[in-house]
Amino acid sequence: MSKPKSPPLDDVSKAIIAELQEDGRRSYAAIGKAVGLSEAAVRQRVQRLVDSGVMQVVAVTDPTEIGFARQAMIGIRATGELEPIAEALAELKEVDYVVITAGSFDLLAEVVAESDEHLLEIISRRIRPLPGVLSTETLLYLKLVKQTYSWGVR
Repeated sequence: MSKPKSPPLDDVSKAIIAELQEDGRRSYAAIGKAVGLSEAAVRQRVQRLVDSGVMQVVAVTDPTEIGFARQAMIGIRATGELEPIAEALAELKEVDYVVITAGSFDLLAEVVAESDEHLLEIISRRIRPLPGVLSTETLLYLKLVKQTYSWGVR
């Protein structure tokens, strides 16, 4: 089930997003000054952007630094409709990223786990048994070198 396409963003919304990508804790007053809106207008715009799913304002962490010993990308080869598999993966609390792809894998799912045993349980008991899953390949993360969400807006 695909979500409806959001209307194109105007330049002010893009500028607000750029401000928050630079510093997600920036005050609405400071953003307003930078983009030429009142604090209340910025607050309303941000809420609309969040409510529409265009953006999230979250704390980005290194999972290994907050108690998750394993992080992995799971490549999944599947048969049949891919969207139901993607939706089932997205429901798993340990899965933080799901994409349908072209290439060697039909889907990719990023997983954070507390231990090797936990990762094995996720793969063996919750991902591989999903209807349509043919095979999986696990790519363990050894070291997080770069993680950023500041690519800007177009």
